[in-house]
Amino acid sequence: MKAKKKAMISQPMAGRTDAEIVEAREKALAELEGMGYEVVNTLFTDEWYSDEAMKERGVVQVPLCYLAKSLENMSLCHVAYFCPGWETARGCKIEHDAALAYGLEVIYGD
Repeated sequence: MKAKKKAMISQPMAGRTDAEIVEAREKALAELEGMGYEVVNTLFTDEWYSDEAMKERGVVQVPLCYLAKSLENMSLCHVAYFCPGWETARGCKIEHDAALAYGLEVIYGD
């Protein structure tokens, strides 16, 4: 049996409500799964990424910590899916540049 190709979701989060983030993510997830991709998690909500844990570890630039983990998970993927609005989100723009530089297939959501 052939292994499924893996994809990640890049989505803007700053200035968006939790509900808006979840809605955009669910739409992207449905589209990618419908295309046969396995989606690698890039929404880090476990205890390791709680405000308290970040503070205890001495994380000063929290968004940069999330971006670093996202780029690490990108290394597991064949495809990067960019949700609408990615063009104005600094983390998404960096993920986009990395995806192109490292030859991932890029999909733009609408």
